[in-house]
Amino acid sequence: MKDYKYIGTDVTRIDALEKISGAAIYGDDIDFGANLLHAELVQSTMAHAIIKSIDISEALKVKGVYKIFTGKDFPYKFGLYMKDRYIFAQDKVRFVGEQIAAVIAFSPGAAKRAAELVKVEYEALPAVLDQMEALKDDTALLHPELADYPHVPWFFPKPGTNIAHWRKTRKGDLDKGFSEADFILEDTYQVPRYAHCAIETHVAVGKFDHSGRLTVWSSSQSPHTQRHLFAEALGLSHKDVRVIAPHVGGGFGGKAGVTMEIIPAALATKLKGYAVKLRYSREQEFINTYQRLGVVAKIKMGVKKDGTITALDHKIYWDAGAYVEYGANVVNAVGLSAIGPYRIHNVSIDSVCVYTNLPPGGAYRGFGYSEMLFGLESHITRIANELGLDQIEFRRKNAIKAGDLTAYGAKMNPNGLIECIDKVQQAIEWGKKPSSNDPTKVIGQGFSLFWKAPAMPPNASSSAFLKFNEDATINLIISGMDIGQGYQTVMAQIAAEILSVPPGKIRVETPDTDRNPYEWQTVASHITWSSGNAVKKAALDAREQILSLINRVYHYPIDELYLEDEAVKCQTDPAFLLPLKNFVVDGIMTRDGTFKGGPINARGMFMPEFSSTNGDPETSQGGHPNVHYTVGAAALNLEIDRETGKMRVLKAALAIDAGKALNPDLVRGQITGGLLQGLATVLYEDMRYNDKGKLLNPNFTDYKIPTSMDVPDEIIPIIVEVPQPDGPFGARGIGEHTMLPAAPMIANAVEDALGIRIKEMPITAEKVALAVLNKDKQ
Repeated sequence: MKDYKYIGTDVTRIDALEKISGAAIYGDDIDFGANLLHAELVQSTMAHAIIKSIDISEALKVKGVYKIFTGKDFPYKFGLYMKDRYIFAQDKVRFVGEQIAAVIAFSPGAAKRAAELVKVEYEALPAVLDQMEALKDDTALLHPELADYPHVPWFFPKPGTNIAHWRKTRKGDLDKGFSEADFILEDTYQVPRYAHCAIETHVAVGKFDHSGRLTVWSSSQSPHTQRHLFAEALGLSHKDVRVIAPHVGGGFGGKAGVTMEIIPAALATKLKGYAVKLRYSREQEFINTYQRLGVVAKIKMGVKKDGTITALDHKIYWDAGAYVEYGANVVNAVGLSAIGPYRIHNVSIDSVCVYTNLPPGGAYRGFGYSEMLFGLESHITRIANELGLDQIEFRRKNAIKAGDLTAYGAKMNPNGLIECIDKVQQAIEWGKKPSSNDPTKVIGQGFSLFWKAPAMPPNASSSAFLKFNEDATINLIISGMDIGQGYQTVMAQIAAEILSVPPGKIRVETPDTDRNPYEWQTVASHITWSSGNAVKKAALDAREQILSLINRVYHYPIDELYLEDEAVKCQTDPAFLLPLKNFVVDGIMTRDGTFKGGPINARGMFMPEFSSTNGDPETSQGGHPNVHYTVGAAALNLEIDRETGKMRVLKAALAIDAGKALNPDLVRGQITGGLLQGLATVLYEDMRYNDKGKLLNPNFTDYKIPTSMDVPDEIIPIIVEVPQPDGPFGARGIGEHTMLPAAPMIANAVEDALGIRIKEMPITAEKVALAVLNKDKQ
């Protein structure tokens, strides 16, 4: 690391102590009193530059300032899948907004005032703001040390380039496939970056006590993963790191992994006995947390006259930003699945993760599949139209079925994709689009299929503890996060179903890594499947303990015993009934006055032991990286004002194969919410950067998100149930999938209504109006 010039003295300013009482921390209502310190970040104003000096002398004079820290204090790398990032910038900054220093003060105001007085001198370097530019030979190299970065074995970085990871998938004979085609369509599609826009911004508090114990309160989707990364980066034992996760005010992937949470954790280790709080502003939320990756997709597809797809060449270039420690796994996941839910025998996929000087990309609801499907499903519709085929029949003909091979050679799981297609076609009344009474308005129909697999390591696991109380109520102790999807409700339902206890008598708490057992992360739409299996196993363990105890005491055969209405009953002795509350803690007294049994405490664990990532790096053949896919179909009727370009979704239908809908109301809610979020990305949201890499609209005034006024007039949620063989009661996840078809549906409906194909998101009213104007001039 270059030793940049450091101006000022890092001293403790006890004389400036300002007694400020602490604030309540989300969920736990903890008051830290005068021991609560506030952190404010000094962030880079340059997209790419060498740090020549940091002058903190004026900042230290602000009343209430306690300490100021820079990268020299924390020369530690961290990262979930690739360790390419420092807690604070070291000798170089790589995006506008990157944290350079932190001011610690006894009030938020003092910290903010002082941070504004820190002076950073830079030496500008060429900024690379576009992934296609970053791939050129003469472009600045953003990470010369790439070869030295530790990473997971399924990443394939290309040192000496700006390629952080290149996922290659090959199947069949591509040249042969194209030679058999009667029609070939080749084109390029673009998807920009997007922000998560959770209403609650990121906030975390770290406290390092005098026993050497680090506790972090964090609004997080990943408490155990955060604990692991904190321990790794800061050189602590896992037993000495505790993460407490209160309820989350919106996540969508933006609070997965680790972003700003490691900052107060690290700062706390230098401020023993104090708690350090960092709360992001809305602007910081836009510029210095994960963003959805930008995409340039080049698609070439060959098709026979009868509609059989013969070949697909899919090249996807991802703008992953300045650091890819999480975002590269988005690239990896899509690179395995970019055939979409189709049966294609000859395939080439190149999914390329590229460093740029924009903020780091990471997990976002859909994990790259939304971006991929925008191009692919647009392409599918265009090919059907060119060949004069009904686009639904074209999709039905090529739809992947159980047993068909995926792009990487594994067999497709049982699924209800055809049923989804049929039900959406009927619900939307495909081919019978309504007409508008307003001569300035036209209506188009758009259709799309979708699929997604959980993107997770092969050893991602879930666990559960379950304990009965004296009154036969239950504490279910798990570590997934309820981020609005109803996770806690569904886990209680699974336990209730097995143990005959009403869900209302089962309490589920948010995680505390000291108390709650391990859970990888609440991401990837895997939590119902994975954590649900762990909870099911824990409930079965409890049931086995209960029935075994009854067998020991009363000698009824176990296979004749069952649980019903919070009691044990016997098939061969209708008179036998023993309420759970009579013995699940106290045990059962026998004739001689002794007791048998004791507290019923159970555990369950689930890991997909069949999953593997050992495929050939050049083809991806030979492994089983995805555990299963969730599939579906969707369609909508879109009204467009030809003069203004303003669009309104009149009706939308979305069908998803949930395997088994454990809570149908929650599934229907996810369909509605996910569809609206997807429509937001295609119709409203639009990140604008200037040529210096600065985001121009980091606020809800200029970055548009939908309101209740923008909800489609009618949404038809459709649940299809083809059981997942290894799912709890046949269930699989659906949380991310419901936003995936929104963008291609809009693009396809615009073309249907206006004869205009828009190949770059977002598809805003302005863009549509200009396209109509240009078409009318031709």
